[in-house]
Amino acid sequence: MKKLQIYKNLKVIVTGSTGFKGSWLCFWLSALNAKVVGIAFKPEKGSVIFKKLKLDKKIRQIYLDINNFKKLNEVIKREKPDIIFHLAAQSIVSFSYLQPLTTMTTNVMGSTNILESVRVNKIKNLVYITSDKCYLNDNRKTAYFERDVLGGEDPYSISKACAELAFQTYNNSFFNNEQNLSYATTRAGNVIGGGDMKKDRIVPDVIKSLQNRTELTIRNPKATRPWQHVLETLSGYLTLGNLLINKKLSYSIKPNWNFGPSPSNCKTVFYVVNKIISLWGVNKKINIVKNKKFKESKFLILSSQKAKKELGWHPRLTFEETVKMTVDWYKLFFANGEMEKLSRRQIDFFSHK
Repeated sequence: MKKLQIYKNLKVIVTGSTGFKGSWLCFWLSALNAKVVGIAFKPEKGSVIFKKLKLDKKIRQIYLDINNFKKLNEVIKREKPDIIFHLAAQSIVSFSYLQPLTTMTTNVMGSTNILESVRVNKIKNLVYITSDKCYLNDNRKTAYFERDVLGGEDPYSISKACAELAFQTYNNSFFNNEQNLSYATTRAGNVIGGGDMKKDRIVPDVIKSLQNRTELTIRNPKATRPWQHVLETLSGYLTLGNLLINKKLSYSIKPNWNFGPSPSNCKTVFYVVNKIISLWGVNKKINIVKNKKFKESKFLILSSQKAKKELGWHPRLTFEETVKMTVDWYKLFFANGEMEKLSRRQIDFFSHK
């Protein structure tokens, strides 16, 4: 992906830099010789990827809460980045039921703080990440397009829809007529890959059960999701950022982008779990429990037609490659292997697909 060489020597701020996607993005940008500044909380207990990728030696990490506008704005004003990738969020649906206020505060007001700091400091480029859950899900079996209605029936989904509306408000009110400024919002599918250790995410939960030989319980086994490797998603963000920096996108194109996998990667939860078990090389009984605590959508697929047409972006990995790369990472991690080297090899493999 030669076009990504544009990031060499650029100053890039990544919010959420200690999280799963944020760590992978910082690692990739570092490999591209970007000058990366991370903004995030300290890694959560049990989180491993930031440490295993040795990011404390590759980027300049600043620990702060994006809900603190004063401190956030001080950093952005001082650093004057060429581009910001905003990934910081409360990202777990189940947790949003336990802590709806925290979820709304971080995902809506924290994101609005980013927009306000971008506005007052006239930061030229912003890639603002939300979620595929921002769409009002009616359980259709056809794909969601960028023009579809925003909404949701749980605190997490609503928070992401509200974050999108905050972006829309700032874009229409402050950014739209500034020809030297380029901002966009992105929505991706169910992202998996090595290094995610979050509780109540299906892949980490399955991996921990297999490694610890504990009971494996899943809910909503028939739910269909657009599974994609983290590198697939990040390649979309980086491709979009490249075109924003180069001012190659027409201002007539609405700044909302889906980055979803190929239709063949849309599988049920049960199918994915069995694939992981098979690649792990064990026999494992799957216990299915009925989810009575909160509502979950049964079907979710994204259309990436716009990204393919306007950005030249397209998904590269098959479903089998996606799951195998994920399982390979965890296997080596639990064998105390060199995670930095494997992660670099996976980026190289992906980049040459």
